[in-house]
Amino acid sequence: MDHQQQRAGASPARTPAQGGGDFSGILIVLFIFIAFFALIVIPSTPSLTNGLSVVHQVPEGHVGAYWRGGALLKTITDPGFHFKMPLITQYEPVQVTIQTDQVRDIPCGTKGGVMITFEKIEVVNRLRKDYVYDTLLNYGVQYDNTWIYDKIHHEINQFCSSHTLQQVYIDVFDQIDEKMKDALQGDCTRYAPGIEIINVRITKPRIPESIRRNFEQMEEERTKVLIAIEKQRVIEKEAETKKKMAISEAEKNAGVSKILMEQKLLEKESARRQQEIDNQMYIAREKSLADADYYKVIKEAESNKLKLTPQFLELKFIEAIADNTKIFFGEKVPNMVLDQRLLGNFLQEVSREVSREVSGEEGISEVV
Repeated sequence: MDHQQQRAGASPARTPAQGGGDFSGILIVLFIFIAFFALIVIPSTPSLTNGLSVVHQVPEGHVGAYWRGGALLKTITDPGFHFKMPLITQYEPVQVTIQTDQVRDIPCGTKGGVMITFEKIEVVNRLRKDYVYDTLLNYGVQYDNTWIYDKIHHEINQFCSSHTLQQVYIDVFDQIDEKMKDALQGDCTRYAPGIEIINVRITKPRIPESIRRNFEQMEEERTKVLIAIEKQRVIEKEAETKKKMAISEAEKNAGVSKILMEQKLLEKESARRQQEIDNQMYIAREKSLADADYYKVIKEAESNKLKLTPQFLELKFIEAIADNTKIFFGEKVPNMVLDQRLLGNFLQEVSREVSREVSGEEGISEVV
């Protein structure tokens, strides 16, 4: 018991000063951590934080530009994390990809003195990465104010002052964007070659209400005229179509008639040839019959020539007399004088005539 009390009394007791020293060390470490976190982890907000940060981030599509004591440095960094000296070096991210700048409410006066307003003009542009240093050195970070915003105001006013309201609002409105693009790119190429103007989009300008109503009425009348013209074109097309159809039908009928006529001509020609063949056959047949008859007559004449002798004729005469013999009944019989000499003379004369006829027919046959 005494021994334990002695050991307990021998152990040194802690003083309040020692406990306070441990707590102050913790506070110092905590303060250093907070300061480091403030310098490294919270570097993104501009101005004061930008100047105090050690590590900064350049976003994609941008490059980092740096100033030291207000002087632009030639160092241009790529996207990612980078280090810089706090409070001494400032940096700005500069976009090098395609961006669209919108210029709003641009008033301008036309050649006739009418005030109109372009509500919005969009300029699609890009700053080339190789020209970032030269562009920032000459025109600063807000280079687009000089070469896009202010320039578009100037070019729009120049364009309006040289054109009438009719031209600006209707006639050449579709050409304004190209003219603005060429004007912007021409000055940028000459003075700021790093700026590339890709496209310019212009909305329809706002004009006074009374003039706008007049334009609407003009457009309505123009629309009516166009409708009438289109109707006329439709009618003309329909008439032309009907004409073509009629011509086609007439050509078809003419072709059919021609074919039918040719067919009839062929039929007539065929009939004519058939008739000629029939005629030739008839002539040949009649000629054959005539030749046969002629040959028959010749042969009969020759036969008669041989047969017609005085004796034969006398025989025929006697037969004829015998055939004509009549019997008369009555008191008196008719007298008939039959002179043999006269009969002989008559038969000789008949024989000579027959001979002359036969001789004439033979002469005719020889001539044929």
